[in-house]
Amino acid sequence: MKVFTIEEINAIVGGKLIGSTSQQITGLDQLQNANKDQITFIGSRKFAKLWPDSKASAAIVNESLTVEAGSDRALILVKNADLAMAKLLEEFKPKAPVFEADIHPAATVHESVVLGKGCKIGAGCYVGKDVVLGDGVILYPNVSVFDDSKIGDHTVVWSGTVIRERSIIGNHCIFHNNVSIGADGFGYRPSEDGRGLVKIEHIGNVVIGNGVEIGANSCVDRAKFSSTIIGDGCKIDNLVQIAHNCILGRSCIMAGHSGLAGSVTLGDGVVIGGSASIKDHTTIHSGATVGAGSGVMGDVAAGATVLGYPATEGRNMLKQWAALRKLVKS
Repeated sequence: MKVFTIEEINAIVGGKLIGSTSQQITGLDQLQNANKDQITFIGSRKFAKLWPDSKASAAIVNESLTVEAGSDRALILVKNADLAMAKLLEEFKPKAPVFEADIHPAATVHESVVLGKGCKIGAGCYVGKDVVLGDGVILYPNVSVFDDSKIGDHTVVWSGTVIRERSIIGNHCIFHNNVSIGADGFGYRPSEDGRGLVKIEHIGNVVIGNGVEIGANSCVDRAKFSSTIIGDGCKIDNLVQIAHNCILGRSCIMAGHSGLAGSVTLGDGVVIGGSASIKDHTTIHSGATVGAGSGVMGDVAAGATVLGYPATEGRNMLKQWAALRKLVKS
């Protein structure tokens, strides 16, 4: 068990220590749940009022808030409590599952595979012909990586993930459980006799940049031609669908249950709220935000915020909702 003094924690987060406590800190928790041997955090006035009743001995607090430390309790003032807490969580992070052998004897690794230094491959993995794994790649048990795929240095792939043929993955990526990379795109056309559907083959691939994290049970489909592209630093939540030929710029965020139809383009730093749906062949320009549950039917300008179904400019939609509430009351 890791144990820190409040002074050691302050050194980690680089804050200003107010008050003092002799209590050793062994963990972190929310204000309402924290015990006396834990530290918590306060990032807004909404939570500051809960501090007096919290059992925590210490809190990391936004310096813009007014909070009293109290007896035998300490505060660490920082510019951003969330970012400071992220540093501290790294210190308390549990150890990853242990590999007793770098390449488990129950893994199937084709003789043509190129393995970088320090790769680890768990039981039940399949690594196909001409796959290249960079230095420090970790494949947890029951991961499949199909032919001609490349995975960059220090990428971690969790159990159940399938990376289809010809996929190209960057460095320092994280794929959580049951991610699907490079499956066929969804494409069908009515047959000439009108009695069925003709499958449109997808012969492209998926290219994923560096530092990308993809949540559990999310899917990135391969392109009809060329590549579906996920830019450096993108963060994809659980249960997200990214369809064929989509292109995401750098550092985009997609929350859970959101989805992009085919050939959608996102600029840099686009934020897609949970359960939002984006129509095919739509462009959402850099810095734009799509509110949760919205349905985007057309292009979105750089830096704009859109809400609703169909989505429209944020302030305009809020006025519409306010007007509807007035109608209901009348």
